[in-house]
Amino acid sequence: MAESFDLYQLAEALSSHPAIIEKASIQSAYLPAAEVNQGIPLGDDCAAIPDPETGGHLLFAAEGMLASFVADDPWFAGYSAVMVNLSDIAAMGGRPIAITNVIWKNKTQSVDAIWEGMRAASQAYNVPIVGGHTTQLDNSDNPVHLAAAVLGRAGRHLLTSFDAQPGDRLTIAIDMNGAYRKEKPFWNASTTTEPAQLQRTLALLPELAEKGLCKTAKDISNGGIIGTLAMLIHSSGVGATLELDSLPIPAETSWLKWLTSFPSYGYLLAIPAANLASTKTHFSPHGINFAEIGTFNKSGKITIRKDTEEAEFI
Repeated sequence: MAESFDLYQLAEALSSHPAIIEKASIQSAYLPAAEVNQGIPLGDDCAAIPDPETGGHLLFAAEGMLASFVADDPWFAGYSAVMVNLSDIAAMGGRPIAITNVIWKNKTQSVDAIWEGMRAASQAYNVPIVGGHTTQLDNSDNPVHLAAAVLGRAGRHLLTSFDAQPGDRLTIAIDMNGAYRKEKPFWNASTTTEPAQLQRTLALLPELAEKGLCKTAKDISNGGIIGTLAMLIHSSGVGATLELDSLPIPAETSWLKWLTSFPSYGYLLAIPAANLASTKTHFSPHGINFAEIGTFNKSGKITIRKDTEEAEFI
């Protein structure tokens, strides 16, 4: 069980959390592309590019790893560079095709551990790494930098960040069969899971889209549940009430830590009420915890509720 707490203090702490502030204003990162995007929507987990040959979509995304993360845990930074990109593809209702990467280093810096992590994730998820770019400097005091990009494919029915409707149920699909990695706010249910299970659960998202049970999903990323929900309501132009009493949480974990944690497998979904039971049946047999944790509304803000109390976050 999570500890007792003051709901208003929690809301205040979340509102001032750096990762959440960054996610709540994430549109500033992609607005410079608005004049040159040629009509492809901005602000989703991946760019969804219509593919006239198949009638579906090509998916394209990229992620950069924090230099401090690469320095502190290079193997897992390499693993994560692959894993988080694959999660973005799944969040759009797609299946990954291939990964590329970019590394910056000087001649004295080893990137062997980074490559070991990337190779491990490539094998675990059965997605090839097909190239990339390495810049090697003669002399530099800069830390190693790592980024990766992924190409994927989806059918006609996408999951997007833009289609949550007032009245839809806010739900979560999350793998709780994990543990925190070191002292970081990362819930790891990937490196300890068999590859076949990783591949099976990743495919649940495109299958959900193909069944027509859901049109809106977002991968829970840095900034956690709250930061991801802030991005989702902004993209869809809605608000949401989050019910903490219904939200799964690991034992002995504070609400502040959990709400800002980044799980290896976690998605927020907007589900019409009529599809709740079918969606639960879709996830639960595969060891994924599916729960209804709130409702979307017209407010444009996030309200956190526990017991009979509620506090406005944004």
